[in-house]
Amino acid sequence: MKLNELRDNPGATKKRKRVGRGPGSGTGKTAGRGIKGQKSRSGVAINGYEGGQMPLYQRLPKRGFSKPNRKAYSVVNLGLIQKFIDEKKIDAKKDITEEALIESGLIRRRKDGIRVLAKGEFTTKATIAVTGASKAAVAMVEKAGGSLTITSASAAE
Repeated sequence: MKLNELRDNPGATKKRKRVGRGPGSGTGKTAGRGIKGQKSRSGVAINGYEGGQMPLYQRLPKRGFSKPNRKAYSVVNLGLIQKFIDEKKIDAKKDITEEALIESGLIRRRKDGIRVLAKGEFTTKATIAVTGASKAAVAMVEKAGGSLTITSASAAE
């Protein structure tokens, strides 16, 4: 295959509709905009306006609530921690802290803390200290012979 042989798939591109090009085109003179009025002028976008009728976004019921001070945790699965231990990116002999997880590149940033979940296999005996953990994750680490401690009491389940 050569560069000059590259083609788009048939039907992938459509030709632009050229409006205001004479009466024979079907979109000549007023270019399909009708006569006069706000919408016939340029630079107008009336989004959500339904001609005086109550707009759909106002007719629908408002549901739910967004907590303004909600905690956002960086989530990491035990399977990924095991993978990083196997690849020697995390030293299992030392305590696995939040700083160690960030330094290894497993987590980019701490946010309001790091929470460990139980997805994947975990077989290494390791001591993990994080802000939060699921009950299944704590059980999985203890089953492997290690311990998972939650550093701040407010983040615990």
